[in-house]
Amino acid sequence: MKVVSFFSGAGGLDLGFQKAGYDIVWANEFDKEIWSTYEFNHPDTVLDRRSIVDVQSKEVPDCEGIIGGPPCQSWSAAGSHKGIDDKRGKLFFDFIRILEDKQPTFFLAENVSGILAPRHSNALKNIISSFEGAGYNVVYKLLNAKDFNVPQDRKRVIFIGYNKNKTNNRVFKFPKINNSVVALEDVIWDLKDNAIPALDKNYSNLDSCNILNHEYFIGSYSTIYMSRNRVRTWEEQSFTIQAGARHAPIHPNAPKMIKLEKDKQIFAPGFENLYRRLSVRECARIQTFPDDFKFIYTKVAAGYKMIGNAVPVNMAYSLAMMVKEDLESMTKLNNERVILRENKIDINL
Repeated sequence: MKVVSFFSGAGGLDLGFQKAGYDIVWANEFDKEIWSTYEFNHPDTVLDRRSIVDVQSKEVPDCEGIIGGPPCQSWSAAGSHKGIDDKRGKLFFDFIRILEDKQPTFFLAENVSGILAPRHSNALKNIISSFEGAGYNVVYKLLNAKDFNVPQDRKRVIFIGYNKNKTNNRVFKFPKINNSVVALEDVIWDLKDNAIPALDKNYSNLDSCNILNHEYFIGSYSTIYMSRNRVRTWEEQSFTIQAGARHAPIHPNAPKMIKLEKDKQIFAPGFENLYRRLSVRECARIQTFPDDFKFIYTKVAAGYKMIGNAVPVNMAYSLAMMVKEDLESMTKLNNERVILRENKIDINL
């Protein structure tokens, strides 16, 4: 099944769909810091480097699916809260523009939980209405990555739409999830003793890494960072892996931080040497990227950005399989109905 990808980033969503058997034939990503990483790890996919606003629908290959994560900063709790009034929020409508023109069988879009905030309710209704006006039955749900074999608390909104004409007006239904929870110990324990610090001014130290991308951001911690505990234990799931290197969680080897007063915490006295940020590779593992996925950058902050903005690969794979199995069951049912009709059997029996 051919799929095209927008706002592709490093390609976490794309990789999950590939693992599920889809063919990512074309991708679009505007951030030049990501191009080398995407092309290295997705050699069979054509990468378009323009902004989506400059992409004409006729230039996008015909496909069965369109996937992507329109920029989420404008909806984020840490962002400006401008939502659809922000130019980044408006990129959602360019995604819909191409969707309406190409008319694939399905689409899947991912965004942050902030899009569901009451202050964005009118914008969300507008987005849903636009999806429906483009010819799709659309559903959305707030999901947590930890329910998809991802060792991380990461809530995201997933939109899935089916082409009304191509699926006989079918509506996707999110199935119940029964996966076991994965802890930090299960995925990064073997990396605990061999991470290396970035070079001065956080330039990459990749040449010294025995394990690909296993270097961590160095530098001070802001008062905002120190206002909350940033340590999860080995038995827990990670905090959300964010796109900012300074905000990377602390490694679970360290004790949990100690609260002094409201919005003020400190590292446990005597154990300061244990407090370091998770490395780029550890964050990649937590986002369920495979170890041979190479992140290419000059400064380590770019590595954290690519990983933090990605859809966890395991979550993407599970969602891709849900859609694939649902559409296959629809096709099977339709084929059975055709056979019954050809044999003049009452299908209502």
